[in-house]
Amino acid sequence: MRINTIINRYIFKELVPPFFINLFFLSLIFLLAQILEITNLVVNYKVSLKSVFLLIVFSMPDFLKFTIPMSVMMAILLTYLRMASDKEIIAIKAGGGSIYHLLIPTFLFCFMGFIVTYILSVYGLSWSKESYRKILTDIATQGVDAAIKERVFNDSIKDIVFYVNKVDVKDKMLFDVFIEDGRDITNKSTVVAPRGKRYISPGMNNEFIMRLFNGTIFRVNSEQKTVNTIKFDTYDVIIPLENTSIRSKTPGKGRDEMSVEDLKAFISDQSNGREQINAAIMELQEKYSIPFACFTLGLLSMGLGLKSAFAKKTTGLGLGLSCFLLYYAIMGFGWSGGKTGVIPPITGMWLPNIIMGVLGIYIFLRVADEKPVGFEFIGDYVRTFFYRLREKNK
Repeated sequence: MRINTIINRYIFKELVPPFFINLFFLSLIFLLAQILEITNLVVNYKVSLKSVFLLIVFSMPDFLKFTIPMSVMMAILLTYLRMASDKEIIAIKAGGGSIYHLLIPTFLFCFMGFIVTYILSVYGLSWSKESYRKILTDIATQGVDAAIKERVFNDSIKDIVFYVNKVDVKDKMLFDVFIEDGRDITNKSTVVAPRGKRYISPGMNNEFIMRLFNGTIFRVNSEQKTVNTIKFDTYDVIIPLENTSIRSKTPGKGRDEMSVEDLKAFISDQSNGREQINAAIMELQEKYSIPFACFTLGLLSMGLGLKSAFAKKTTGLGLGLSCFLLYYAIMGFGWSGGKTGVIPPITGMWLPNIIMGVLGIYIFLRVADEKPVGFEFIGDYVRTFFYRLREKNK
């Protein structure tokens, strides 16, 4: 028992460094796309460092739920590949140890990855997405406010040109307002009003509203070639914030922003379309299936790492990456099939874990019993390919 405890502690310590190295580089790759958007905000809207930091933090759970299972898999694979190549697995067997005993530190490591991913997926993701959207809304609001300058024609908002003679910053009042609204190509409108007010609509619509008082609307119909003049006491020019140069990906509360309770309420509402309900079911199941991938991919990578045929070259690493890509390819198939109703939505989201779990159990049992896995021809093919490539280059 003492020997096993030492071995378990040793293996667990060996798993930690490659996990954090993989997590850092994989997360950095996913973060690059967000950095491009954040850089645009910094350059064009002079976003504060605090807002930049918060945007980065709130965008991280969205990709950490994928990179953590991937990092768990690669850490286990690289650790057991190294141990197999250094003959440490043979030494453990010679000392009376069993391959099955190695499941203890491996599953403990997978369980820790599962807990972190579960917390991010079930609790952190909806909160972070909503917080991210709120910051974008604040930045967009500040951008629109900054765009409203006195005695300047401004076209920073898509398809809208406006002019304000005077701005009361404290009361958010506008005086002598001119707006040319070209969002409707057929009916272009020109609005003139002596007074107005700007504000953001309450609720989840993310709309910037310019409420004008006692003005006139000149509307031109290009198809009928007519001009209408409309007098009004109160008129709202509604500008969705995604029409500004800062565009929120989710102007309302999308399914990925919904909590577990919100998704369950959405699913129980039969007034929603069947396709939308199926998508909500899969969104709910994804919160549990992706964290569980730490176990299925971890077991699969353990079998691949222990297989000595793969330890001779980097074939095991390539096969591990291929299996990971296969996992998400199956998930994509499950998403499309479950949303359209070809397969049950729950089955569609758990299909990758089922397939990879069965494959992982098969490989591990064959390796533990020192039997051929049946994939050795892949390693031979890859080694032959690189050998011929080297000879050709010479």
